[in-house]
Amino acid sequence: MRQGTIHRTILASFVMAAALTIGATAGGTDEPRATYAMLGGQTSVPYGWLDFCTREPQECNQPVLPAVDVNLTSETWQILNEVNRRVNHAITPISNLAHWGTILDHWDYPTDGKGDCKIYALEKRRELIAAGLPRQALLMTIVRDLGGEGHTILTVKTNRGEFTLDNLSEDVRPWEATGYRFLKRQSQENPNIWVAIISKPVVSSLQ
Repeated sequence: MRQGTIHRTILASFVMAAALTIGATAGGTDEPRATYAMLGGQTSVPYGWLDFCTREPQECNQPVLPAVDVNLTSETWQILNEVNRRVNHAITPISNLAHWGTILDHWDYPTDGKGDCKIYALEKRRELIAAGLPRQALLMTIVRDLGGEGHTILTVKTNRGEFTLDNLSEDVRPWEATGYRFLKRQSQENPNIWVAIISKPVVSSLQ
């Protein structure tokens, strides 16, 4: 995404996060809750993921597993927030073109401490898997941001709805609170299969 929209996006994210907090307090609970995205059928796999798999085959040559959601407890909520903030502060933002000298979508880990949205999301996914969260619940996700530009975030599917880890927000947010247009994400069962997202929330049964 272009760097010119970052400050506007961060400001908007703080406003939405504040509104979400107020809503939770009014409802008499401070437990994080969210809805679920409605999924469509199988769709195209991003070029960047396919290219990433040629360099990190161990991340892609994974067995097909049954879908599993994160059990959202105070401990796992703390882990999500700590990883989101730590990675956001550890990586220096830089555009794909300035970093790699190519217009092709390049996905990678932050080997030099720099990167764009894909690098942030991949590193958060890696750290959360290392922390013991199930791979099937940590889904690379493609969206259109508040400026209409392509953007990559990490969706975490939990028993209390779907939350996003985003390099443009210090807070872990319910997916419906981002204001983004969600396009597609990894299948829970197979990280090499991607499914379309219909941006219509489905209420969590635990709400």
